[in-house]
Amino acid sequence: MRERLFLGVVYVLLIGFALICFIPFWIVLINSFADESVIQTSGYQLFPTSFSLDAYTFLLSGEQVFRSYGVTLFVTIAGTVLGVTLTATYAYVLSHPKVKYRHVLSFLTFLTMLFGAGLVGFYMLIANWLHLKDSLWALILPYLLNPFYAFILVSYYRSLPYEMNEAATVDGANDIHIFFRVIWPVSLPVIATVALFYALQYWNDWYLSLLFIDNYKMHPLQIMIRQLMSNLNAMSYVGGSQTDYNIMIPTYGMQLAIVCITIGPIVLVYPFVQKYFIKGMTLGSVKG
Repeated sequence: MRERLFLGVVYVLLIGFALICFIPFWIVLINSFADESVIQTSGYQLFPTSFSLDAYTFLLSGEQVFRSYGVTLFVTIAGTVLGVTLTATYAYVLSHPKVKYRHVLSFLTFLTMLFGAGLVGFYMLIANWLHLKDSLWALILPYLLNPFYAFILVSYYRSLPYEMNEAATVDGANDIHIFFRVIWPVSLPVIATVALFYALQYWNDWYLSLLFIDNYKMHPLQIMIRQLMSNLNAMSYVGGSQTDYNIMIPTYGMQLAIVCITIGPIVLVYPFVQKYFIKGMTLGSVKG
C-alpha cells in the first residue's frame, strides 16, 4: 500500500511537471492561430475565443521566410555534418595512445575553453582576414570544432579496448580505415548525441548572422525572428517592396507563427534520435 501511494504521488508530480513544461508550448501554438484583435485585447490565452490564419497567411506571402528557412537548413545540415566529422576525427587523435603530441593538442584545446580572442579579434579574423563577410561560411566555420564536444568523444574513445585497433592493424587496416570502419560504428550513440548538440547550436544561432550578415536575403530564421520583434516596419521586411500600409499587420500572431515554424523541424527530428541521445548521455556513467 505504501509503495502504491508513493508511486501515485510520483506520477502526479511528474504529470504536473510535464504540464508545466507543456503549457508554454501550447500557448505559443494555439495563440499563433488566434485573431490579432483577441491577443491585443485579452492577451495570450490557453483557449482563445476567436481563431484566424492571418498570421501564417501574411508571413508566408513574402519570400523572406522561405529564404531564411533555406539558409537555416543548409547551415544546420552542412555545419552538423562537417562539425561532427571534424570533431570525431580530432577527438580520435587526442585519445590515440600512439600520437606523440596528443597531450600538447589536448592542452591547446582545453585552453580555448578558458580564454578567447574577444569580440574584436574574432570579428577581424572572420571579416578582415578570412573575408567571409556576407558568406554562409561565416555561419558555419566558427562552430566547426567545439572543445567540450571533443572531450566528450575523447572520454568515450578511451573507454574502448585498444585491442580493437590492434586486431584491425593486424588485418592490414590503416588509421583511416580503423576509425571509419571500427571506431565509428561502435561510437554511434555518442556521435549521435554530439550531432544533436551541433544541430541545435546551428539551428538556434543568431549571433553570427548579426555580426557578419548584412544582406537580409541571407538571414537565417533566428535573426529573422529578432528583426520582426525589433523592427516596427515588419511589412517591408517580409513583403519586400510590395508594401500596403492600409493592411493591419498581425504582429503578435506573426511572431508566434515564426516560433512555431522555427521549432517544427527540431521537434520532428528529436524523437528519431532520442534513443541515441539518452544512451550517449549515460555512456561512461556506470562502470562494471
